[in-house]
Amino acid sequence: MLEFTQLQNHEITMGEFTDGLSSTDLRTFTENLYAHILDLIVGLEDSDVIFQPIDPGAYDPYAENPEEVQIGWTLGHVIVHLTASNEEAAFLAAELARGVPHHGRSRYEVPWQSITTAEQVFQRIAESRRMCLASLDMWPDTPHLENSYRTREKSPLINPLSRFVYGIKHADEHLEQIAEIMHQARAARAGN
Repeated sequence: MLEFTQLQNHEITMGEFTDGLSSTDLRTFTENLYAHILDLIVGLEDSDVIFQPIDPGAYDPYAENPEEVQIGWTLGHVIVHLTASNEEAAFLAAELARGVPHHGRSRYEVPWQSITTAEQVFQRIAESRRMCLASLDMWPDTPHLENSYRTREKSPLINPLSRFVYGIKHADEHLEQIAEIMHQARAARAGN
């Protein structure tokens, strides 16, 4: 797994963090990310997927239903969110690498309420891994690393490498959440 401590502590910029990386490195990081997610959910059962965890810090201002703004996310919810974000980053990075100017978002998130079984979680993870890796095959031999954009004035430039790594960083930020959900779900199963 990538170590994001220097980024989180603002010791280096994303540009400095990704300087010198290649699409081969991004492939390795992607493989490691999805392998780590699978390690966290070893022994996953259907009941774990829809288990409602206790999360005092839960706050989702983008929740479609106002009643869901402060509920803990189920494992199914986290998985569809994490995979959609990672796929978006991968596909935007591929476009930038090909020289396409940034044009906005490229996102689709499976409705989290539709993910209710362990089989669906494993399928979603495998599908996302496959798509993210395939996006790297779309990179030209000489990617347009100078092709960049800013999310807002004075923010750091985002090029193909940093766009891809932002997706992995976002996924990494959900790993502790996955571990905690699984911990609570296993404890609930043991108590039944």
